[in-house]
Amino acid sequence: MKKVLFVLTNHEDLGDTGMKTGFWIEEFAAPYYLLKDKGIEITLASPKGGQPPIDPKSNEPDFQTPATIRFNDDKETQEILSKTIKLETVNQADYDAVFYPGGHGVVWDLAEDENSIALIEDFYNNNKPVAAVCHAPAIFKNTKNTDGTSLVNGKKVTGFTNGEEEAVQLTSVVPFLVEDMLKSNGGIYTKKADWNPYAVEDGLLITGQNPASSELVAELLLEKLK
Repeated sequence: MKKVLFVLTNHEDLGDTGMKTGFWIEEFAAPYYLLKDKGIEITLASPKGGQPPIDPKSNEPDFQTPATIRFNDDKETQEILSKTIKLETVNQADYDAVFYPGGHGVVWDLAEDENSIALIEDFYNNNKPVAAVCHAPAIFKNTKNTDGTSLVNGKKVTGFTNGEEEAVQLTSVVPFLVEDMLKSNGGIYTKKADWNPYAVEDGLLITGQNPASSELVAELLLEKLK
């Protein structure tokens, strides 16, 4: 049985707006069920362990999908989610791939988290896929190749667009824009029209543009694991 590690944000404060953020439930639930239903064993981790914060906005009626509805009725998965293991205890040797769901929280903690950065580099250097969707490609802000260049340098990537960030009115709140960061790190950034499903694969890196792209990312990851 193939094993995939999911890494979730623990960050819940939306800058200094007084509002809350976290991970986007659709971006966790859709890939989780798609992979689980295919017999993939999934382990959940976060920097601090325990219950990662769900972005309250992702629970609003407008953002419900079959996967989120399933999650809301799934006490077993909710229980597993409440007990994520600490990132510092994770060893890439125990897994076949790593997946990062998005949500604004990622740009604050996982983009800078030393355990996460080391883990991504470790997966990559051991020829294992690294997948991320929406805001989660923020994890590539500080990741490096063995030669010191950015991990995304010269690689095809996507992630939450500047236009999408503008649309949710958080351009001036987030510490950096995912699209701009990927480009400045040398990534070959492409996108579709805002809010359209879009995912890109380049070697071991699989990235998705927005919440609507989470299943596409999971499908590409599943193919990679076969």
